[in-house]
Amino acid sequence: MNPSQFLIPLWADLLAIGIGGMQGAMFAAQFRDRRLDILGIAIIGIASGFGGGLVRDLLLNQVPVALQQNWYLLVAVGAALVGMLLERIFSRLGKVITVLDALTIGIYCAIGTTKAISLGLPEVPAIFVGVIAAVGGSILRDMLLNLPIALMHVGSLYAVAAVLGATSLVGLLSLGVPVFVAAAICVAVTFGVRVLAVLFNWSLPEQRRIEQLPRIPRLRKLRPPGR
Repeated sequence: MNPSQFLIPLWADLLAIGIGGMQGAMFAAQFRDRRLDILGIAIIGIASGFGGGLVRDLLLNQVPVALQQNWYLLVAVGAALVGMLLERIFSRLGKVITVLDALTIGIYCAIGTTKAISLGLPEVPAIFVGVIAAVGGSILRDMLLNLPIALMHVGSLYAVAAVLGATSLVGLLSLGVPVFVAAAICVAVTFGVRVLAVLFNWSLPEQRRIEQLPRIPRLRKLRPPGR
């Protein structure tokens, strides 16, 4: 595969940051008991929009793309402020935040996996980078809000959706499918799994502790013949 085929357009990065920042601000604005001011909500929105890209670039030993141009920070701030205002309008529509969250995961998953492949990483590490990029913003958002990390909570399926999306992208690229088509399918798969998990309450089994190990019966000692 030619790495030049995997150049990520500027609009894709800005779209991911914009949707992530908007979703993060809308999510944070719900917690009125935390008494967050405008700056606090904006910071959480920016962290949510930048988180996945920052973790992705650090793993790939790259200068964070968000620090290479002025547009990234401007879009993140603008999207966070818009998200804060939209939350007041759509305060009763929790589905909006879920849809934006799923879309953010899908876009960052596709960009992270594609960028990892463009730098020559093998398929499995590329999937890992894509998954971390997909959930990085949500993890940073929940840490700032002092909430249980959604990735580790029963019923979220954040990482599962990202794994399936990144795997589909890598598989399609290996079959010669064009990058844009493979990335679009990756976003659709990740988005679909995440939304369906919320609608039908899909979840991974909760961890269980083994209370008692089975006992292995002792074998009788065999006596030598003649004794």
